[in-house]
Amino acid sequence: MKKILEVVGFVLFVAGVSGLVHELTGWLPQFFGFVRILDSLDFLKGRELYTNIVLAVVGVAVMASADRFRRI
Repeated sequence: MKKILEVVGFVLFVAGVSGLVHELTGWLPQFFGFVRILDSLDFLKGRELYTNIVLAVVGVAVMASADRFRRI
């Protein structure tokens, strides 16, 4: 369980940071396909910067919470 949470947290963190760099500079392509799905949601239009910040913070939180689980 610990390793799964670490991987999920890392994927969310990388998706958030790459989306954040893409929104600010237009330079880096977005690495994961689900980030493009987030761009197509109507209620997130115009809030892409905040969405990517939240993705990165949630990724860090999931990686930090992985330490609460012991190895099974």
